[in-house]
Amino acid sequence: MKLQLHSLALAASLLAGIAQAAPSVYPTGVTRYDPQKAWNGYVLFGAADEKTYLIDANGNEIRRWEHVGSPSGLIDPAVNGGQRGHVLVRLEKRKELDPRGFGNGLNTHVIGELDWNGKPVWTWGEQAPTGSALQHHDWQRLANGNTLLLANKLHRIEGFKLDETIDDVIYEVDPDGRIVWQWLASEHLEEFGFTAEQLELVRNTDKADYLHFNDLKTLGPNKWYEQGDQRFHPDNLIVDSREANFVAIIDKRTGKVVWNLGPNYPALAPVNASLPRPVDQLAGLHDANLIPRGYPGEGNILIFDNQGGSGYPALPASIIGGSRVVEIDPLSKQIVWQYNATNSAQPLWQFNSTFISSARRLPNGNTLIDEGMFGRIFQVTPAGEIVWEYVSPYFGKFSHGNATSNWLYRAQPVPYDWVPAGTPRSEKAVTPPALSDFRVPTNH
Repeated sequence: MKLQLHSLALAASLLAGIAQAAPSVYPTGVTRYDPQKAWNGYVLFGAADEKTYLIDANGNEIRRWEHVGSPSGLIDPAVNGGQRGHVLVRLEKRKELDPRGFGNGLNTHVIGELDWNGKPVWTWGEQAPTGSALQHHDWQRLANGNTLLLANKLHRIEGFKLDETIDDVIYEVDPDGRIVWQWLASEHLEEFGFTAEQLELVRNTDKADYLHFNDLKTLGPNKWYEQGDQRFHPDNLIVDSREANFVAIIDKRTGKVVWNLGPNYPALAPVNASLPRPVDQLAGLHDANLIPRGYPGEGNILIFDNQGGSGYPALPASIIGGSRVVEIDPLSKQIVWQYNATNSAQPLWQFNSTFISSARRLPNGNTLIDEGMFGRIFQVTPAGEIVWEYVSPYFGKFSHGNATSNWLYRAQPVPYDWVPAGTPRSEKAVTPPALSDFRVPTNH
């Protein structure tokens, strides 16, 4: 079967490994798409070339902003005066970079909001306590017009081995740049579920970024609060720790942790273990979020479980296994749905991202997954069928060695009405050929 060179962008990736470490050549762009089974919308992501992109279902670049965020985040027009197409990004790095800045916010100077045309309409950084925003991993525009953000605080924590520790701090900042609420992780160590022995390991760690929060969201309206459970107040915050393997809900009014999962779990269950079952070992997790009201699974917590090395004591990264996405009932703390590569008739290791990545439930019950290490975004049905798949064509220099990568931290589904009226889009089916027939033509 002869294929033209331009078909690389539409070639099959029936095995996720086509975009992984083994091949040096693989297709980019949309590799498969079933418009009848997929949720049809845009996708927003910050790419390895340090730009932010909005693409349609056929991978067409609809909009590009010349900045990347941590993450690049959409602002809901409902909390932004009806303004469509506004994003949150990092506008400036610090002039003197901190060598510990990889994976956190130590090198973030100014953050801000850009409109559809890339014009800054709000900035924050020099008003911060250190004169730099130090924002990392997550942020959100609130209904009151304030901005909630996760940041770093570099300081000595009493009782810790290290002289300086990278602590996680949450700020709520008003439109004028004033901090109107804040919360510091180190003040709540005994609320996260550690045993006494684990707390000693935490305090004596050599890791400056000892918790490494990578997630911060408000819970939003949900059935648990409407049924009377105050722990799930819509203003309360959900966070997770990559290094310590826990998820926590913070009471916005008191600052106390009112719900937690981990850091201690039963051993990882066999891949085909029946559901529902108690949550087994999570490791290096990302993007814990409460499924929105009105979506299938509403009120449950969705987590990208990287199965990366982490924990106190440290767990090794899985070797033969891979990553998974788990949906958890927060009251019973049971897994009620799970996705791994075997659900798509693939070996476990062919869905595997030991760091970064995300998972979001879609209105039709599908789940949008970012396999971040390999720049792969895909959509699966509840049964695990891959109905849309995209491999980022945007590459940048990786932080270690002389390498380039198309890695991307997070992908966000974007409804059509988020963009200004008249914005184009395409929904043409992409049918992949069999991998055994796919060839790059020889030069003649």
